[in-house]
Amino acid sequence: MTTKKVILTLFQLLMLHVAFAQIDSVPLTDSTIVKTQAVPKNENIYKFTPAVDIPIIAVAGGWSGYAFTKIYDKDNSTIEDIATLDKNDIPKFDRWAAGMSNEAADNASDYLFYGSIPYTFSLFLDKRIRQDALKISALYLEAMSITGLLYTGSVYFVDRYRPETYDTSIPITDRTSPGYKNAFFAGHPALVATGTFFMASVYGSYHPESNYKYVFYGVAVAATGTTVYLRHIAGKHFPSDLLIGTTVGTLSGLLVPRLHKINAKDQRLGLYPFGDGKIRGITAVYKMY
Repeated sequence: MTTKKVILTLFQLLMLHVAFAQIDSVPLTDSTIVKTQAVPKNENIYKFTPAVDIPIIAVAGGWSGYAFTKIYDKDNSTIEDIATLDKNDIPKFDRWAAGMSNEAADNASDYLFYGSIPYTFSLFLDKRIRQDALKISALYLEAMSITGLLYTGSVYFVDRYRPETYDTSIPITDRTSPGYKNAFFAGHPALVATGTFFMASVYGSYHPESNYKYVFYGVAVAATGTTVYLRHIAGKHFPSDLLIGTTVGTLSGLLVPRLHKINAKDQRLGLYPFGDGKIRGITAVYKMY
């Protein structure tokens, strides 16, 4: 199965999930629009649909696990290829980053990368969230799997030299190694954004009136932004790679819990059932206020 087909299948499953979640959470009536009520504290915040979510996790996680073993096992570049690299061939938006390299920044970015994974599980220090630990963990795995699918898919099929490859002070034998072709797109910012924004979104859903949710969103912005900066000066990615990676990770971290949220009083986009006895279907509602 090609990456394009995998992504299309995941998109279809996600759309089905939205429909299933809304149908299960709102009773079918003759009204064409069913108003969404706020979720009482003793009711569920998120819905996990095994028939939809498990295949998404299995496919995305399975591909990510497979691709991670391949993206650093590409063919080496030839010395001739590296010797003929010209920064003038790079689009102007990215050109100024060519030649950057900083090992200390690279190492520092790893701390944020690996630290963001367990950071999200600190949600379970909250008693109310801890009651849904299994469900939240599954949603977190789904968000990370989707980010992993998109990241490894891009790196697997696209060879783009990292900015540090243009640094002639680095031995050319090092610059020919496979890892120097994995610039597109930025995986560190994508994963950090997924984990930190997922945490902020989930905490805000369980405690919508708490001002602490802004602290978590601030942490997400700071952690992701710092990772972007470190990967930039480390010469690991061009600005466009960092922009795409940050966007992918942020959307995954925010949208996965959002699409699983039920009975949200602040939900603007939703799919709702309608029927008049003979004709039944689903209508989309977007609230402008």
